[in-house]
Amino acid sequence: MRIAISGAGIAGPTLAFWLLRNGHEITLIEKAPHFRAGGYVIDFWGVGYTIAERMGILPQVHEAGYSIREVRFLDRHGNRASGFEADVFRRMTEGRFTSLPRGDLASIIYRAIEGRIESLFGNTITGIEECADDVLVTLEHETPRSFDLVVGADGQHSGVRRLVFGPESAYEKPLGYHVAAFRIEGYRPRDESIYISHAQPGRQVARVSLRNDQTMFLFVFANEHMPPKPEPGDLAERKAILHRVFDDTGWECPQILQAMDRVDEIYFDRVSQIVMPAWSKGRVVLVGDAAACASLLAGEGSSLAMAEAYVLAGELQRAGNDHCEAFRQYEQRLRLFIEGKQKSARKFAGSFIPKTRLGVWFRNQVMKLLAIRPIANFFIGDLRDDFDLPSE
Repeated sequence: MRIAISGAGIAGPTLAFWLLRNGHEITLIEKAPHFRAGGYVIDFWGVGYTIAERMGILPQVHEAGYSIREVRFLDRHGNRASGFEADVFRRMTEGRFTSLPRGDLASIIYRAIEGRIESLFGNTITGIEECADDVLVTLEHETPRSFDLVVGADGQHSGVRRLVFGPESAYEKPLGYHVAAFRIEGYRPRDESIYISHAQPGRQVARVSLRNDQTMFLFVFANEHMPPKPEPGDLAERKAILHRVFDDTGWECPQILQAMDRVDEIYFDRVSQIVMPAWSKGRVVLVGDAAACASLLAGEGSSLAMAEAYVLAGELQRAGNDHCEAFRQYEQRLRLFIEGKQKSARKFAGSFIPKTRLGVWFRNQVMKLLAIRPIANFFIGDLRDDFDLPSE
C-alpha cells in the first residue's frame, strides 16, 4: 500500500521501518526543514528498548547514550539535599536501560530507513479528504497526492488529528505543569554523569552534562506560575516567562538564565496527555503522542511511541492489509496498556514537583531511601512493562 506518515519523530520513522519490511511504499512528511538530532534527554527502557533490539539499532542507541551514575538534589545554596545512585533504574530493568537525547534516538531510527523511503521535509499536510478507495492529501508545498492510508505520527499537537478528529482541546488533559529545555556549550560547572536538580515549591530546574562540552537544562513548573495569557509564541516571550518564574529560585539559576539569554532555541510546552475514544477514523490512524500522549511524567513516551508503531505495522500485516481490521486490533491490543501508563503518570503528577516546602522536604527524604531495595520498589514500581510484544 501507499502510506503517508506525518511526523519524523520517534513513532513515524519506527512505523516506516516496519512497514517497509512488509513491502509498503512509504512517504514520510515532516514540517521541519531538515532532520534535527539533540533535544532533551530521555530515559530509554521497556518495550521500546526491545523493539530497538529487534530493529538491530541497539548498538547505536548505546553509543549515543549516557550512563548517568547519580541523581542529586541541591538546596538553594548548592548544598546536597538528597539523591540516589542511578543504578536503581538499571537494576529494575535488568540492565536494559540508557539515557540519550530524544532527537538522537529519532535520528538513529531514521538512518535505518534513509534513502529507502520518500521523505518530504519542510512540508506539512493541510487537507485530508477520504474517497472511496484512497485518501486525497493536500500538502503545503506539493501538488495533492493520493494514498491508501494516512498516519498521524506528528506528536501531541498533531495536525492530522486536528484535520480528521477535531480540535486539540477536545482531547487534551493538562496535568498542571509546563516544561522548557535548552542546551548550551561551555557552561560550568559540569558534574559529569550526574543529573543535578534544584527545586522550590512548584518549580524545578535541572542540568546534565552532554558530549562536546554541552549542557542541557530542563525547567518544569506548575501552571500557577504562568502568566494569565496565551501560550508564548516566540523566543523572547519564552525567555521572559522563564526569567519571571526562576529569577528568585536560588542555586545557579541567575547564571543559568544568563546563559539562556544567549540561545536561539528553547523547547517550551504544556505537560499534557491526549485521551481519545478512538485512534482511527476511516483510512486515517494515529500513533504515538498524537493518539495517546502519556506526558513526560510517564517516563517512557518514546518507548510507548515505538510500541504503537510496531504493533500497528504488525496488525496491518496480519490483517492482509485490511485496514479496518488492523486498526481495530491495533487499538484493542494496546489501549489498556497505554491507559495504564497514563493513569500512573496522572498519579505521579502531584508528587513530581511538590507545591509546598513540606512537600519538597518529604520528596527529598524519600529520594534518600531509594538505595533500600524494598523502598525503591514501592516508590518507583516495577519498570518492566506488562505487555507482550507480538512476534515480528
